[in-house]
Amino acid sequence: MPAPKREIYLLSPQTLSPETIAVAFARTSRSPESFREIAAELSDEQSAEFHEKWVVGYGHASVAEHAVLHIAIENASRVAMEAIESNRLASYTEKSTRYQKWDADNFHIPAELEGHPLRGEYLAACRALFEAYAASLQPVRALVEQRAPRRPDESDAAWDRRIRSQYVDSCRFLLPAAALANVGMTANGRVLENAIRKWRSHGLAEVREIGDTVREVARAEIPTLVKYAEPLEYLQEAGNALTRQAEKGRLPVGDRKLARKEWCTLVEYDPDGEARVLASALYRFGNLEYSEALGRVRALGAEPLAEALFAHLGRFDIPLRELEHTHYTFELVMDQGAYAEFKRHRMMTQTPQTLTAGLGYAVPRRLVEAGFGDPYRRAMDLAGAAWERLADFNPLVAQYVVPNGYQRRVLATFNLREAYAFCQLRAAANAHFSIRKVAQRMAEEIRRVHPLLAGWMRLPQEPWQTIEEGYFSAES
Repeated sequence: MPAPKREIYLLSPQTLSPETIAVAFARTSRSPESFREIAAELSDEQSAEFHEKWVVGYGHASVAEHAVLHIAIENASRVAMEAIESNRLASYTEKSTRYQKWDADNFHIPAELEGHPLRGEYLAACRALFEAYAASLQPVRALVEQRAPRRPDESDAAWDRRIRSQYVDSCRFLLPAAALANVGMTANGRVLENAIRKWRSHGLAEVREIGDTVREVARAEIPTLVKYAEPLEYLQEAGNALTRQAEKGRLPVGDRKLARKEWCTLVEYDPDGEARVLASALYRFGNLEYSEALGRVRALGAEPLAEALFAHLGRFDIPLRELEHTHYTFELVMDQGAYAEFKRHRMMTQTPQTLTAGLGYAVPRRLVEAGFGDPYRRAMDLAGAAWERLADFNPLVAQYVVPNGYQRRVLATFNLREAYAFCQLRAAANAHFSIRKVAQRMAEEIRRVHPLLAGWMRLPQEPWQTIEEGYFSAES
C-alpha cells in the first residue's frame, strides 16, 4: 500500500472559530483523522467544552496557542503602549512618531486626576508641549529643505515624504508620553490571557480599562480561553512590596552630567563567551561531548572556527542559534523616544525604570539650528516642573507629562544573536539618530569584550560620537 500523500492546507478563520481551530490541532495527538475531518465534527459548543476541560481544568495551556486573534487598539497613550507591548510572544505594529504628525488634543487625560487640584497643571503642560511641537515643525522643516532641496520634477508630496522624518525626528522630542497612538496586536490565546491578566493588574486606570475591554472583545472569539483572565494579586503585591523596599534606600535621581557621561555601561558579560559559542557550534555539528568541543576550540584556535561560523552569513541571514550561548547585560540611559524603539526588541529581557524628568533631557541640534532652542527648553522645563509635582502625588501618573526628549534608564540582558539583530537593524542609516547612537555604542562595547565574534557585525562606519556631535546640542 502506498504511503499517504502529503497535504498542506489552511484551517481558515473565515469558516472556523479560533477555539475550534485550536481543538482541531490539539486532537491530532490522539486521533488518526485528518485535520479537516476533526474540524468537521466539531461545533463551537464542543470546542468550548474541550477547552474548559483540558486548558482550564487540566492546565494544557499550549492548546490555546493555536487560537490567534488580531486586535486593534486605538487612542491609547504611549504610557499604555509600553504595557500593551510588553508581551514577548505577541506581534505589534504601532503608529509612528517619525512619519505622522499629532494634533493638539491627541493626548490622554488620566482618570486618576479627575477632581484633583493638579489636573489643570497637567492639561496646561500637555497643551504647552503640543503647541511647541506644532510651532517647531515649520522652522525645522525649512532648515531641512535648505539642506535637502527638491529634486527636478519632484512633486511637493514626494519631496515631503522624502524629508518628513528628517524634521519630524527632531520635533518629536516634544511629544509627551500622554500622546495617543494606535497599535495592531496579533497574539495567540495563551499569550493574550496572560497579557490581559497583567493589564488588569496594572497600577494605572487606563491600562486596567484596556485589559477589561480587550477581554470583552476577545470573548466574542475565544470565550473559554479568556474567561478566567482575572487580575493577578501576585503582580500587585510584589510591586507594592518592592516599591516599599526601594524607597528605604532611595538614592538621588542624578543630574544631567551623570546621565550623559555614563549612559552606556556593560555591567556583566561572560569573558569566556566566544569560546562557549564556538564550542556549542562544534557540538551541534560534531559527535562530541561539550567538554571535548570546548577543548577542541582551545586546541584549534578560535579564528578558523569563527570564519566557518560567519563567512557565509549574508546581509539578511539570521546567525545560528548557538550565538545564544553568551549574554550581555547593559545599563543604558537614552531619551524616551529612543526607548520607544528599543522596547520593540522583546527577545531581550528589559527592565525599564518608571519614566521621569529626573535625568534631564536631550536637545536635538536641528531644533537649535532652526532657532527653536529656547522655546524647546522652555516647554521641556515646564513639563519637568509639572512632573515633579505630579510625582509627589503618583509617580505612575506623572509619566504621562514627560516628553520624548527626557532620559530613561533601563537594564537590558540579551544574547549575541539578539545583539546582531538589534545592532544591525538600529544602526542602519534609515533608523532614528537616537537609537543609532545607542546601537553603535552597544556594538562598540560588545566588540571590545568579544572582538572575534562581534567583529562580523555589518554596521555603518558611523561612530556613536559622530552621531552625538551631529544630532545633539552640546548643551543637552
